[in-house]
Amino acid sequence: MILAGKKAAYITLGCKLNFSETSTIRHSLENAGVTTVDEKQGADIFIINTCSVTDVAERKGRQIIRKIIHHNPDAYIVVVGCYAQLRAKELMQIEGVNLVLGAQDKFKVEEYLRFCDERQKQEPHSCDIFKLGDFDLACSFGDRTRCFLKIQDGCDYFCSYCTIPFARGKSRSATISQVVDTARSVADKGIKEIILTGVNTGDFGKGSEETFSDLIQALDKVEEINRFRISSIEPNLLTDEIIRFVATSSRFMPHFHIPLQSGSNDVLHLMKRRYTRELFAEKVRTIKTLIPDAFIGVDVIAGMRGENEQHFEDALAFISQLNISRLHVFPYSERQGTKALEIRGSVSPEEKHRRVEALLQISEQKLHNFYHQFIGKTRNVLFEDNNSNGKMGGFTDNYIRIEVPFNPAWANQIRPITLVSDLLSQD
Repeated sequence: MILAGKKAAYITLGCKLNFSETSTIRHSLENAGVTTVDEKQGADIFIINTCSVTDVAERKGRQIIRKIIHHNPDAYIVVVGCYAQLRAKELMQIEGVNLVLGAQDKFKVEEYLRFCDERQKQEPHSCDIFKLGDFDLACSFGDRTRCFLKIQDGCDYFCSYCTIPFARGKSRSATISQVVDTARSVADKGIKEIILTGVNTGDFGKGSEETFSDLIQALDKVEEINRFRISSIEPNLLTDEIIRFVATSSRFMPHFHIPLQSGSNDVLHLMKRRYTRELFAEKVRTIKTLIPDAFIGVDVIAGMRGENEQHFEDALAFISQLNISRLHVFPYSERQGTKALEIRGSVSPEEKHRRVEALLQISEQKLHNFYHQFIGKTRNVLFEDNNSNGKMGGFTDNYIRIEVPFNPAWANQIRPITLVSDLLSQD
């Protein structure tokens, strides 16, 4: 296929890690002369980066693939991502899909396309995921305000409910020098904020003499970037050293995202998580002692196999007393090939829904309480370069979302703003 002059559209599903990887694929095609267009602008090529974290994510992926094919019957359809690695043959059976690339080949889209016939259907390219040792550093630019920077990939944890190790392989990461160099090149584009992303971010440097703590200390010296955030970090890898460093840093924001998954130790054991709820509570106390204004987001799964009513009520009571800012709640999803399927005691869809709603009510109240304790206080806000119906949004250092009337002079700028109720956005 001759790529120069072609038009490509990109669809990304799932996590911020996928967004950073899609951006890297897009840049490689743009360097080959391919023009990036919106999905409704008659693209010749569609790159669909899929997610497989839940059965809902896979179903959504199939629906979107079929919708794209229906509206673009002459386009060349390329599917990459976690779903492509786990279910390559299944995806190739969808009429209209031309190329499926797993974890080892997803960054070779441009290379594969050069040697593909315009309508040729290729054999799916999955790989032995546990032999994959290469790390591909990737960045995504949602706007010219912030960048999601992939510093780590893969996971060695094998939690009983999770397919991610089978989709992304063993833990591996960039080097500190690579990340620092990339941060400086990102700054040259005018980016003010970098969010460090990975499958298991705190595992950065595993197998080397470098650690995640070493990395953030090195990045703190990159004066060209105003703000850094840590996207997510396991509680057992969130050391007191890291918390103390963030507490004293002017560049690392007072913002943590920590997966809990369950507030019951019995369920954590079933999940094969590597910590107890007591350790989690201690991490929250340490953060709030050293950084009282910090935002703490927490992931929770409702309705895990083996989670009975007593487990859930116990977990709910534990979570209710945590001094956190928001919950990200997910219903448990049965995943083919996981150890969780061997656990007795499934939870009905109706009961899962009830438990999700109970957790969301707690989340809503915690976010309301967190936001409103800052009413009347002044915080620095990084505004996005985006005019949405005459409004522009931004985040405070401690991750409070606000909206103000659009002012082009404020785009991609950090401004001190006194917070009032009318500015706060809880969406």
